[in-house]
Amino acid sequence: MIKRLCLLLLVFTGFQIQAQNSDYRFSLEEAISFALDSNYTAINARRDIAKAIKQKWETTATGLPQINAEISYQNQLKQPVTLIPGEFSGGEPGTFVPVVFGTQQSANATATLTQLIFDGSYLVGLQAARAFLDFSENANEKTRLEVRKGVINAYGSVLLAEELLAIFQKNKAAVEKNLFETRKIYENGLAEEEDVEQLEITLLDLEINIQNTERTLAIAKQMFNVALGIDITVPTTLTEGLDQLAQENIQLSFMDQSLNVEQNVDYKIAYNLTEQRTLEMKLEKSQALPRLNAFVNYGTQANSNDFTFLDSEQLWFQSSVLGVNMSIPIFSSGMRSAKTQRAKIALKQAETQLEETIQNIKLSHDSAKNTYQFSIDKYNNAKKNLNLAERIENKNQIKFSEGIATSFELRQAQLQLYTAQQQYFQSMLDLINSKTELETVLNTPQLRN
Repeated sequence: MIKRLCLLLLVFTGFQIQAQNSDYRFSLEEAISFALDSNYTAINARRDIAKAIKQKWETTATGLPQINAEISYQNQLKQPVTLIPGEFSGGEPGTFVPVVFGTQQSANATATLTQLIFDGSYLVGLQAARAFLDFSENANEKTRLEVRKGVINAYGSVLLAEELLAIFQKNKAAVEKNLFETRKIYENGLAEEEDVEQLEITLLDLEINIQNTERTLAIAKQMFNVALGIDITVPTTLTEGLDQLAQENIQLSFMDQSLNVEQNVDYKIAYNLTEQRTLEMKLEKSQALPRLNAFVNYGTQANSNDFTFLDSEQLWFQSSVLGVNMSIPIFSSGMRSAKTQRAKIALKQAETQLEETIQNIKLSHDSAKNTYQFSIDKYNNAKKNLNLAERIENKNQIKFSEGIATSFELRQAQLQLYTAQQQYFQSMLDLINSKTELETVLNTPQLRN
């Protein structure tokens, strides 16, 4: 039995080690889903909603019955002395007799039930708690949209770095081959030294670019992990390619989708602000209304010169009070009026900010559509430029090998090709990000929760 338990423990430990060493594999949608659950900012946004729910109940509970109990014990180490006229005890008039009233020790126990009957500020507070919950939910929605946008950008940045690294390494291999052949030709006296030097310069540039891209790729992967909410040292593998994502994000029909301003999360948050300012104005107005409370208490009291409060023979005297109190504001020297006017001004400001937000959303929509269209055009143009640059570089390679073109002309063609390659891959990322920006303005993902 012990051997079996040891064997099971080893197997379980092996599974744990294997699970710890295994890396994550994500498609873009899988990465977004993972981040919406695990991203640090998204987690705290959900906690904000939980806090708002608790605050709503906290506000509600203030209008429900409240019970408080109080227990007190007093021991008058030196009881106060009162002087009474001497004639009260048969003494001479004009004289006084020192007297101690009461017992040295006393104990009290009281329980009080209070109930709010009417308070205008309480009713406004309930509405404000609901509005604050709405705000927290909208803030969470905005956070989730930003998390989605950040993951898409981080995912694309990793793919871009990988594509650039691969193409730089491919270019390096081609240049190394050219350099080897040219050096042999130069050693045989059939080429100039400058031809070798030009290729050496190109090779050095590529090596520097490769080193920089390797560092950039490492940082991009760490940023991707942070966007997902996992440790930056955990290996991650992306299962989709940059070209595949670019093709999926070319949707010209998406340009025709109309804007519903009320669906935009920035509008929702700005509208929440106007609600808040409206409630603040109502709150100030409610301060002029009376406040009505009811209460009932029950208490018991015991007195003794010695500590006998735990004895069964100790006498306890009960008391109870039922009452209602009303607080009526009458005159505040214009303070309440000033507060109400200030709240009205704040409401007007919020309404102006809402109108400004609406206009900015419309502007953002038009700008995002323009940027998206431009990104598609730039991607198509970069693809054509890359094909042309490849043809030009290939022709110069042939001319150079035949001695028709100089090494300088070959280098210029190569640099043109390298630039076209980088622009092509960058245009893919720009296309993906611009589509995401337009989706965010339209709130098409609908990532409320």
